Amino acid sequence: MAAISPDEYRRASGYRHSVAAPVRGDRLGGNGVKSFTAMDIDSPVLREFLGGGRSSAAGVTVTEKLALSNSAFFRAMKLISTSVGMLPLHLHRRGADGTTAKAKDHPLYRVLHKRPNSYQTALEFKTHMQLCALLDGNAYARVVWGVKQGRPAVLALLPFQRRTITPSLNASNEVEFRYRPSSGAAQTFIARDVFHFRHPISLDGLKGISLLDVAVETLGLASAAERALAKMLAKGVMAGGAVEMPVGEELSPEQYDRLKESLNEDNGGADNAGTWFLLEGGAKANPFTTAKDSQTDEMRKRQVEDIARFTDAPRPLLMMDETSWGTGIRELGLFFVTYCLLGWFVAWEQAVERSCLTEAEQDADELYVKFNEGALLRGSLKDQAEFFSKALGNNGAWMVPNEVRANFELDPRDDGMDLPKPVAKMASDEALSAS
Repeated sequence: MAAISPDEYRRASGYRHSVAAPVRGDRLGGNGVKSFTAMDIDSPVLREFLGGGRSSAAGVTVTEKLALSNSAFFRAMKLISTSVGMLPLHLHRRGADGTTAKAKDHPLYRVLHKRPNSYQTALEFKTHMQLCALLDGNAYARVVWGVKQGRPAVLALLPFQRRTITPSLNASNEVEFRYRPSSGAAQTFIARDVFHFRHPISLDGLKGISLLDVAVETLGLASAAERALAKMLAKGVMAGGAVEMPVGEELSPEQYDRLKESLNEDNGGADNAGTWFLLEGGAKANPFTTAKDSQTDEMRKRQVEDIARFTDAPRPLLMMDETSWGTGIRELGLFFVTYCLLGWFVAWEQAVERSCLTEAEQDADELYVKFNEGALLRGSLKDQAEFFSKALGNNGAWMVPNEVRANFELDPRDDGMDLPKPVAKMASDEALSAS
């Protein structure tokens, strides 16, 4: 039978719509896969499925591009992703005597800290993976194993193309990853070969939730409000109001000329926006509804607050707060690290230990991964001077000089590995305390 076009198929079928129930298959991103016939070609559900968009109650299909065009949402994504990306991620070794040191001799140290693969820096890799975990709920990378220094080790981490990996549990309750590339045959990887980093919140224990899924109504409403404001500015009446004369009365030619001159000269231009003018002859001024009266600005601020709640980013860091923080910016940074980034740090550390250390290394419990969040918690030079002064103080010092020097990228000193010794009291001080 010769192939026919969709339009010919519609005509041959009498333009009847298919009533077949949707067929549920593997779950991708929490949405059941549906089957569509040629009769559903204009279905909004099909457009959503093919385009990756999410329908909102505001009538706006929220796509990834639309979400990132929202300035508050983009700022939150950039803030979290780049904050994670710029922080050093180190592999440490815990000694039998309780001391810790960076495991620079381990091959994984270089992968995490310097170069995860041949085309990405550590910042680029972590920023990319973090953004995928925020937008999709999950980020995946191929773990390249090899033998180095006579032991198996991770040599590289290669990010998979987004939305090509689906995790599942097999009959033995072991995680498998189904890889469906854009071209070529599908493959199945065991857990050892895939680095899976996801949102800490999960509904099935395997996949993390996507912020685009949970914030779809907020983003849809924000987009609808922006469109309404844009149309008001582009096509709406921008006049301040209309002059209405009482029934049966009209302005004389002299009154009309004076009123028109007053409008054009005394009340025209941006400097006189919102001003009123003197009427005569019984005229009545009727003001028009403005964007302020329609509470468009209040609605936009509300959407920013909702985005801040979904992402855990403090609203002032989204550049949408009228408050002047001044010296309180350090407390704001501490809030951001504690209530937003800390959970992501732990997710990163445990995901790396699970996927990039051998079972023997995990059982030995000597190697561990740690973010250095101290770079985000540093205050001003004055605050640091006061802190390190106390750390090196005579009453209960807990840092050695070389540790302080390392915080400022200064070379260690030969005499900088000992705790400061208490200074002997002066004789006068001892006599004064005795009396």
